[in-house]
Amino acid sequence: MRILVTGRDGQVARSLSEAAQGRSEEFVFVSRPQFDLASPETIRAAIREHAPDIIVSAAAYTAVDTAEDEPELARRINGEAPGILADEAARAGAWIIHLSTDYVYDGFGTRPWREEDPTGPASVYGQSKLQGEEAVREAAPNSHVILRTAWVYSAFGRNFLRSMLHLAETRSELRVVADQYGNPTWAGDIACGILAVVDHISASADDRLAGTYNLAGPEAMNWADFARMIFAESAALGGKRPEVVNISTVEYPTKACRPANSRLDGSAFAATFGFRTSPTRSNIEKVLSRIRKSDAAI
Repeated sequence: MRILVTGRDGQVARSLSEAAQGRSEEFVFVSRPQFDLASPETIRAAIREHAPDIIVSAAAYTAVDTAEDEPELARRINGEAPGILADEAARAGAWIIHLSTDYVYDGFGTRPWREEDPTGPASVYGQSKLQGEEAVREAAPNSHVILRTAWVYSAFGRNFLRSMLHLAETRSELRVVADQYGNPTWAGDIACGILAVVDHISASADDRLAGTYNLAGPEAMNWADFARMIFAESAALGGKRPEVVNISTVEYPTKACRPANSRLDGSAFAATFGFRTSPTRSNIEKVLSRIRKSDAAI
C-alpha cells in the first residue's frame, strides 16, 4: 500500500514520518514546489505520478491572521485544493484523510464540540477550512475521513509550546490569554490517530468509516494554564519558569477572531478507530525532551 502525505515539512507530516517507521506501507511525502496547493496542476500531477492508495492531506494555509488580508489565497489553498485532492483520490479508487480544525465551529458555549454540531466559523481561516471539508465530502463521499484537531504542538516548526519556550528565555513574566479554551494536541498523537485510520481502511475499506471526526488531546484548558503546564515540565528538566499572568482576549487583540470555546469531544473517533490520545503532561515532557536533545546536538 502506498500513502501520499502532503505538507512534508509540517508538524503532522514530520511526526507521521517518525511514527510510520517500521511499517509495511510505502509512505511518500511531498511539498512545494513539486506539490503546491495553490497550483492545481501540481496537485493532480503528483497524485497521478505516485498513484497512492491513501492520501493524507496535512498541508494547509495556517496563517490565521494573515488570512484576513489575503482571503482569496486562503480559500484557494484550504478551500479548493482539498477538493482537487479528493477528486483525484476518488478517480483512482483511493481514500483521503483530510486534516481540519476547531475553527470551523463558532466558538460559543462551554460544552465540547461534537461532529454533528452546527458549524459557524468566525474567521477567514475557519471559513476556508470549512469550505475544504465540504469540497472533500462532495468529491469523495464514500472514501474520506476528515479529522478536526486543535492547538497542535510538537518539537517541530512553529507552535504555542515552542513560542512559550522562546519567550521564557528573555522574560520573567508572560501575559497569556485565559478565556479561550481548547484541547492541546500533540502532533505525535495525530500521527498515531492517522495510522489507526490507515489500519482500518487497509483491513476493510468499509465506506461506513467515511465521515468527520474530532481528534484532539484528552484535556481541555485555557492558554494560560497550558503555558503553566509547559513551564512546570520545562523547569523539571532544568528550564526556566516565568510567571504566567492571566489576561483576557480583549487585552490581546488579533486581526482574526479566535474561538473562546475550542473544546473537542473525541469519543466518536475513539469508538470507531480504537485510538485515544495520551495525557497532555506526558506528551509535553516528550516534546521538551526531544527539543533538549536536538539543541544539545547543535
